[in-house]
Amino acid sequence: MTGSADLNTADFYDYDLPESSIAQEPLADRAAARLLVLDRATQSIRHMNIRDLPEILAPNDLLIVNDSQVVPARLHGRRAKTDGRWEGLFLAEVVRDDGRRLLRLMSKARGTLRVGERLVIMDKDGGDQAVLELVSRDSGGTWLVDPCSDEPTLDFLSRVGRVPLPGYIREGIARSEDVERYQTVFAERPGSAAAPTAGLHFTPSLLRELERRGVKRAEVTLHVGIDTFRPIGTKQIDEHAMHSEWCAVSEETVAAIRHTKGINGRVVAVGTTAVRSLETAAKAGATEAFVGATDLYIRPGYSFCTVDAMLTNFHMPRTTLMVLVSAFAGYDFMRHAYQEAIRAGYRFLSYGDAMLIL
Repeated sequence: MTGSADLNTADFYDYDLPESSIAQEPLADRAAARLLVLDRATQSIRHMNIRDLPEILAPNDLLIVNDSQVVPARLHGRRAKTDGRWEGLFLAEVVRDDGRRLLRLMSKARGTLRVGERLVIMDKDGGDQAVLELVSRDSGGTWLVDPCSDEPTLDFLSRVGRVPLPGYIREGIARSEDVERYQTVFAERPGSAAAPTAGLHFTPSLLRELERRGVKRAEVTLHVGIDTFRPIGTKQIDEHAMHSEWCAVSEETVAAIRHTKGINGRVVAVGTTAVRSLETAAKAGATEAFVGATDLYIRPGYSFCTVDAMLTNFHMPRTTLMVLVSAFAGYDFMRHAYQEAIRAGYRFLSYGDAMLIL
C-alpha cells in the first residue's frame, strides 16, 4: 500500500486518459449508464448499472443531492479596443461592501487584457448585446468585471449566455439538447458554471423507485465554480490554492442526516460537490446547518465526518477531485478502479459513467 505521507505530489493523481474514453454525447436513458461499484471493506469491484441503485442501496440509506442549477455561463464577445475575439465563463456574482455588483469570470483572449478595458458581449446570432468593463484580476487568473448596467445577473446570463459545456465535449460547442441534458432533474437553485455531473444520471422514475424501496433523499447546494474542474498546477498537492465556492446545508438536511445515522443508515453523497458541502458543515466534528463559502480541500489523511458512501463520475487527471476520491476510497484501490474502468470501456467525465464507493 502507498502511504498517505508519500502522496503529496500531483504526479500521483495523473493517469493516461484515452481520448476515446471521454464521452461526447449523453445517453438517451440517463439511468442506463454503467456503474462501477467499489466495496472498500472487501476491496472488491462489481460492474453494474445506475438503474441497479435501488437494489444496491438499503432502505435506511439517505441520498444527498446537489440542487444547484447550471446557468448559461459561457459568454462570447469581442474586445472593444481591438475587435479581437473574447470568451468568458461566469463563475459568481460578487457584491462589494459599497454595494457595487461585479461578476467573476474566467477569461480567454488573444493578447493581454488590461484593467479598464471594455468587452462587447454578443448574443447567439452575433449581435452586440452588452458591455463589460474589466475591474481587476486576482492571483488565480480570474477577472472581476463591471456589467455596466443594473440588469439582474441571471437575466443578463439568460439573454446572452450559452450552455457552459466543458471544452473536452465537442470543444465546448453546445447543442440544443444540451440545455436539458446538462442539468440534473433536481436542479432548483441557479448559480453553477458547470453541472454537478454525478446527479445527471438520475431520472424521475429512478428517484421514485428509490423512494419506493425506502431510500430517502435530501438536498444541499453548492454552486460549481473554478475549483471543481481546475487542474492542479503545482508539483505538490499541498501547494494548490483552492478558490471558494458558495454552499448551503439546511436544518432539514441536517435533521435527515442525524435520523439516518441514528438508525444505522448510510449517508450517500451524490457527487464531490455534495461531499464538500457536507464535510464543510461538519468541520467542528458534528454536522450543523451551514451557509457560506467553502474552500475545503480534501486530501489523503482527511477524516470524513458525515459521508459514508459516494456516487461520482470519473474525473480528469491531476485534479482536486481525483485527490478527494482517493482520500475516500484509498489511493491504491482508486488507481486500480480507474485502470479497470478504462480496460472495460467505461465512458469518462461529464457525460460518462459513474462509480459508487461503498
